[in-house]
Order: sequence, then structure tokens, then C-alpha cells
Amino acid sequence: MIFMTNINQTLSHDLCTGCGVCEGACPFHAISTIVKAGRFLPIIDDTKCKNDGGCHRCMDACPGVGIDLMRISKELFTDNELKEDKMVGKYLKCFTGHSNNEYIRYHCASGGMISQFLVFLLEKKYIDGAFVTAFDPANELLISSYIATTTEDILKAKGSKYAPVSLHNAVAGIKAASGTKYVIVGLPCHIQGFRKLEAIDRKFRDKVLGYFAIYCSSGRTFYLTEHVFKERGIKKENLSYFAYRDEGCLGSMVAKQRCSVRDTDSNTEAILYKGYEVYKERYQSYYHPLRSFFIPRRCLFCIDHYGELGDVCFGDIHVEPYIQDTIGVNSLVVRKKLWLDWLLEAKKEGCITLDEISVEILNSSQKMSYKKKERNGRFINLNRLLGRVMPVYDVDYLHKPTIKTLIDYIQNRFQQFLGRHRAMWWLITLLKKNTSNLK
Repeated sequence: MIFMTNINQTLSHDLCTGCGVCEGACPFHAISTIVKAGRFLPIIDDTKCKNDGGCHRCMDACPGVGIDLMRISKELFTDNELKEDKMVGKYLKCFTGHSNNEYIRYHCASGGMISQFLVFLLEKKYIDGAFVTAFDPANELLISSYIATTTEDILKAKGSKYAPVSLHNAVAGIKAASGTKYVIVGLPCHIQGFRKLEAIDRKFRDKVLGYFAIYCSSGRTFYLTEHVFKERGIKKENLSYFAYRDEGCLGSMVAKQRCSVRDTDSNTEAILYKGYEVYKERYQSYYHPLRSFFIPRRCLFCIDHYGELGDVCFGDIHVEPYIQDTIGVNSLVVRKKLWLDWLLEAKKEGCITLDEISVEILNSSQKMSYKKKERNGRFINLNRLLGRVMPVYDVDYLHKPTIKTLIDYIQNRFQQFLGRHRAMWWLITLLKKNTSNLK
């Protein structure tokens, strides 16, 4: 028997994506998810782990060590009229679209298609619920993931989350739920992990109807939010509402925090809340200048921008004429006829607007898809030349590294080094572009 280790092997090579799937994969409850160095990471209780007895389910489900994207997509997506693109993967059609509910369209990320489509599916009883992630002021990390079974639950999860998201509670939650038709909304690495888990966990597989992937240029650590709050005087403990992107296309960061005064006559010095203060700043102003400072190392080796194993994939669209829109427009990729039919039904009933576009237009709007295939592939091969363990993908287009590859990699790693060390954040302030607060 060939011995396979547990996810300590992933951790030892700094390949963990922080997806949390390994916690749900472990049948002995030996894995828990913690926050360390601004990221979600698994930790193993060696007294419960049965790796020495031959168990390696956590490694079987780990996307951090790589995945057979080509093989699995070929097995998953078998409808007639499937097309294939180097950047997008297998697909039936590409669209632009948005919710026809103006509130949802304006306040959800990029047109509100995910939220509106999930609401439609729930109301039609096509699904029993969706595993989503929402802002949670009661949570120290400001986010929580849960099964949404109502419209209200879905809308609480609106908007982009530029912070680590671990779906470590998804497997147990879905298995314990009474329904049999759930959708999981996640990033490409989440979807990869769940697809790997499906191959070894039939009970989980039978309860998941589909996966909605969100395009991902790269993850961000919790330090990004901490840095942004520190520079702007936003107090996490006073927040009642926070969104990385709200109020229209691309939109603004919106932080609503309680204004407080200290009652000096009180022996307890209780804080009395006297209303709210709302801080807004355009997304391009606060986010773009932070570049690679808060990107985890593992994201430099990811080649999946769109979520090639997702049934439907959603994101922005940054080309003419769509960039002229100020309310919100999505792009989306559909890979299975079941979901295509339901999208067209939602359009017919007036819930959404949906217009087909070419894959060329879609790719022209997603410059990071090229970087992840081309640049990140070179980063993988560069590190292999340096003797480092890298994720393994069943693709043949990972390019050879060049001098430019080495320079780009050093630059990214230097920025990440600064982002990991709070004592050096003053350098980030000096290095990033001096942008003003655009209300």
C-alpha cells in the first residue's frame, strides 16, 4: 500500500487555500479551522487522526495540492453543444445580465444575478437552500457562512467579500439538513475541493444539486480589512453594517458604525450610542492601490479564474459598453443545460435580464484570466526549478519561466512580505498610490 499523508503535507509546503473542505471531509472530526497569519488554516488533532491507519480523506479532498481540471470537467459537463475555451473551460453559453429588482441590482455586487437567481430557485422550490457567506457584525471576523432557505437569508449574503472565506461547516451543515437539493456558492478553490470530496462522499454528493462559482483574481488575507480600517479610523466593534462593494456598478465600500460618547458621570463609563456615522469610499480608490500586499502566496499558483468546475459562474464585466453602466451588470458562464433552462425561465418570468455574449468579449473583460493561466503557470514552473513542491494540474499549457517571471515573482513576494507584517504597513502607505476618498 502506498502511504498518503494528511493535510499537514499541504501546510508544510504552504499550499493551503484556506477553503475548509478538509474539515468536512474528515470522518473522525480530527480537523478544525483556525485563523493564523490573517488566513484560515486547518489544524489536526493527532489523537483523533487515523492517518496511520490508512485514512487520507483530507488529502483526497484538498484543492491546494492541485486537481485534474480537464478530467473532472470532462466527466461533469456532458451536454450537447458544449464548447471549450482555454480561459473559460467547458461551457454552453456566456451572458451578461442583472436582476430586474432595482434594489437587488444596485446593492448586490455587479448586478445581483447570484442573489436574484437564488431567490428565484428558492421560490420555485427548485432548490431547498443555498450555502452562502454574509457580513456578520456579531462575528469577530465579520463574516459567517450558512444555509440560506429564505429570500431574507439570501439577501443578507449580498455583495463581494474581500476577505478569507472558509466553508468548513458546509459539509456537516448540508448533510444534517432535511433537504436534498442545495447549491453551494464559493470561489474556484472551494468548488475544486467540493468536487474532489464528491468523488469519495456519496451522501454529500447526493445532496448538492449544483455549484455557483464566483470569478476570482486572487484571495486576500484578513490583514487587508484591518489595514483599510486602521487607515480610515473605522472601528470593527462599532460596525452595524459593512460592505466591500455596495451602491452600484463596482460601487463603494460602505461602513456604518455607531457614533459613541463616553458618559463621564457614570461609574461604569458605559458607551452610549447616539446615532450612526456612515463612511463611503469608491472601490477603485481603496482597493486597487493595495495590489498584491495582502494576497496569500498560494494564490500565485492558481490557474482557475472563472471556476471551471462550477455549474454557473458569475463575475463583473469591464468592457464597453457595460463599463458605462452605473447600477450593475454581471457576466456569467453556464456549463449545464439544467441551469441554462432555469436561467431562461427566470428571464421569461421577468426576474432577470439576460443577453448572450461571445466568449471573446467575456475574456476581454477578464484580464486576470490570462494572468492566472500565463503568469501563474510560469510561477509554478519557476518554483519547481527552485526545488519547491507545487500544485499539480492536468494541463499542458504551463509556460516556461523567463527573467520577467522571476522579477514579477520577487515583486509579488516582497509586497506579500510587507502585508504579513503590521510593523511594515507604513511602507505600504508610502508605496501605494495616493488616492483621495471619492464619495
